[in-house]
Amino acid sequence: MPSEPKIKKAIKSKLLLRPSVDSDPRLLGSRKKGIVLICLALCACTAGLSSTIYFPGLPNITSDLHAPPIATTLTAALFALAMGIAPMFWASLSDFYQVRRVLFLFSMIIFAAASIGCAFINNIWGLVVLRCVQSCGSSCGQSVGAGVIADCYPTEKRGTAFDSKFDLELPVSQASNVSALSSSTGSITIPQDTDDKTGSGLNKTGIEGSTVIQHEKKNAPETSGPKEAKKSINPIAPFLLLRHPFILIASLASGIAFGSMFAVETIIPDLYETHYGFTSWKTGLSYLSGGIGNLLSAIVSAKTSDRLLLRARERRGGKEVVEDRLSITLWPSFFFFMPFGILLYGWTIERNFVVWAPIIGFGCLNFGMNLIMTSTSAYLVDGLSGQGASVTAAANFVRMVIACILSIAANPMVTSIGPGYTSVFLTCLCFLGALLLLLLKLQGEKMRHWSGY
Repeated sequence: MPSEPKIKKAIKSKLLLRPSVDSDPRLLGSRKKGIVLICLALCACTAGLSSTIYFPGLPNITSDLHAPPIATTLTAALFALAMGIAPMFWASLSDFYQVRRVLFLFSMIIFAAASIGCAFINNIWGLVVLRCVQSCGSSCGQSVGAGVIADCYPTEKRGTAFDSKFDLELPVSQASNVSALSSSTGSITIPQDTDDKTGSGLNKTGIEGSTVIQHEKKNAPETSGPKEAKKSINPIAPFLLLRHPFILIASLASGIAFGSMFAVETIIPDLYETHYGFTSWKTGLSYLSGGIGNLLSAIVSAKTSDRLLLRARERRGGKEVVEDRLSITLWPSFFFFMPFGILLYGWTIERNFVVWAPIIGFGCLNFGMNLIMTSTSAYLVDGLSGQGASVTAAANFVRMVIACILSIAANPMVTSIGPGYTSVFLTCLCFLGALLLLLLKLQGEKMRHWSGY
């Protein structure tokens, strides 16, 4: 049958570690791109899922494994730290070998194996190690996923793409385990690499992703000059991007937003058990308010992000400025929703208000945090076209280091000064993050030009 060779060829190409790519990923249909986004979200949500689903069981883990409280805290804090370090290696592998799909598949195998190990371990220090391995496996989607979006979408559509990814990723990470599905579907539908073999004839202004860059390099005329030195893989290359002020400031701002939320997540189980007598399943259900907040903010951002970007560009006569990505939605997020949510959470528990008050506060916190995360992620990818995976890994490193520090400090602070004043401290950090973003909005273009971007 004539169709058999085509089917056989298609199956064979999906099983190769690095099959050739004969078309520009930007030319994929909207349906295929939607499937790719779903797969990215399923891969990326494993990090939030394995973190959020773990927190309600912290009191039981401490008692069942006869563990000191600091060891139980380390299982969460080092998970966050590993989630900041591992994406740098995934991004370096992706940029060096120009691959995407095989890394997602391999990382999901690591995640699944470590998750099975966590289910059967009966030693707290062994659990700490397995949680770090689990974090490494789940972190690929955080950095390489941004690279895939940069490959498939032009600048004026990336905001919606990032919002759609977060729209799917964050609520799922609060609700259900889908890592097996992401492994199987992601290995089939995610574009394999960015090594383009055909021209597209598209306007490349503002969309110089790695696909276009690789295509231009392959079609460049040969010269008699000296050969370019062979590149070597450099796992610290993403970290070096933090020397650029605009990248560091954006990373710190998003890191403060995420770290504040992560610190609140860390103290929820003990506070709900102490003040409201919650069991682990009730505590787990309370985290759904965070998922609802993430979902609502993703919907709002998807409706406004690219629209505000294009409107600002039109007012400027069509001139593109990356800082337009830092739109008006950021300011109520950092100046109102996050501070209000944190203070509502901390002080209502301090005063023993009805449990719905801190639950609503946690939802408001996540609503503001998600708006900040999506905008800063899109800003960084737009600012460094062709290095989406690496710059996302660098920002993720800063984000997770801050989350690790705050999660370790959160419970001792609650013990010393109470949840009310702990929330005041986190609120002050949020205002600091807001000022950093304001500085980036006003001076970001000068910072980028100073850095050569």
